[in-house]
Amino acid sequence: MILVFDAQCLLCNGSVKFLLKHDHQKVFQFASIQSESGKALLLQAGLRVDKLETILLVDGQQSWQHTAAIFRVLHKLGWPWRLAWIGWIVPAPLRDAAYRLGARNRYKLFGSLTTCAVPPEDYKSRFLV
Repeated sequence: MILVFDAQCLLCNGSVKFLLKHDHQKVFQFASIQSESGKALLLQAGLRVDKLETILLVDGQQSWQHTAAIFRVLHKLGWPWRLAWIGWIVPAPLRDAAYRLGARNRYKLFGSLTTCAVPPEDYKSRFLV
């Protein structure tokens, strides 16, 4: 599974660090929206890089965005992270509206980098360029 994320967003980078720490099965690979791989995956999913307000999770021909992507990621991490599925009781339009609001303001709320973060050496093989 490939997670496409904004490498200039501090929240997104923190999320990737969290996944690197907790993905013991090494299920996830990562592609930044600034990389050629990330741009190609976004294009394949019908998304544009500019004004992007979601993460993208790709598994073969299937992809998920917004909270559906988050729930799938947490499910793959196993227990106790799977408990997040309880969030499905909130209707998707409400969950995703809240997600998009946070995503639209992520630089104001969490900060940003002027350049893309470089992955730690021991994890470089999990990042697509």
